[in-house]
Amino acid sequence: MEIKAVKLYEGGFMSESFALGGEDKGQTLDDTKTYSSSLQNYLIDMGNEVILIDTGLPKETQDTLPKAGQKIYQGKRIRDYVSALENLGYSPDNVSKILLTHKHPDHSGELRSFPNAKIYLSMAEAEAMNLTGDNIIPVEYNDGPYYNFEKSKKIADGVYFLPAPGHTKGNSVVVVEKDGLFYMIHGDITYTDEALRANKLSMVFEDLDAAKQSLEKVRTFIQKNPTVYISTHTPEGIESLEQKKVMKL
Repeated sequence: MEIKAVKLYEGGFMSESFALGGEDKGQTLDDTKTYSSSLQNYLIDMGNEVILIDTGLPKETQDTLPKAGQKIYQGKRIRDYVSALENLGYSPDNVSKILLTHKHPDHSGELRSFPNAKIYLSMAEAEAMNLTGDNIIPVEYNDGPYYNFEKSKKIADGVYFLPAPGHTKGNSVVVVEKDGLFYMIHGDITYTDEALRANKLSMVFEDLDAAKQSLEKVRTFIQKNPTVYISTHTPEGIESLEQKKVMKL
């Protein structure tokens, strides 16, 4: 089994209020301070199958330039999703499963490029995206508890899909067990790893209470288990994966 980053955008930034200000209750945040931003999704090469976690932005998304006062700038595109996948040595035909953490277009943008893959996502996200068909698998998390998560869905040996609502109502995270470590591919529980360490929500969520509960559940898991926290919107996610860096809280 091997986990790889599908690198899409680099050289971006996010303001402190965007990264840490989801529960802004008079807290003083300095928007002259920024955090590095990027965009990458991930794949799991199981040896006998390839599983994607999210599928980047639509290919036709235009590059933009940063503007003064911008809260988040995703960066400059390296490659579109399918080209980035091919750069790693895979074609869409190699992909058997896609685990969609949530509906946002920077995660779901190229689902259309994988018509032969089974797409796993929460029921709430399937309904929100109006996704139907034989290849759509609305997950019911019926495989019992997984550590401190009350529900889970086992996708393959060592690969688990877990509910973590809040960022969207049907948000999920993926945990991969490998060589005594837990690799948590979390979508957008936080936009920057500093928010996780500071126990702060980022700016984007549909359900504040659920987002707070999911963040706390993720932090509890990390505190109790050696976890590599693999992020979508910060280059620290790539560094953590490459260095097998266990998150310390």
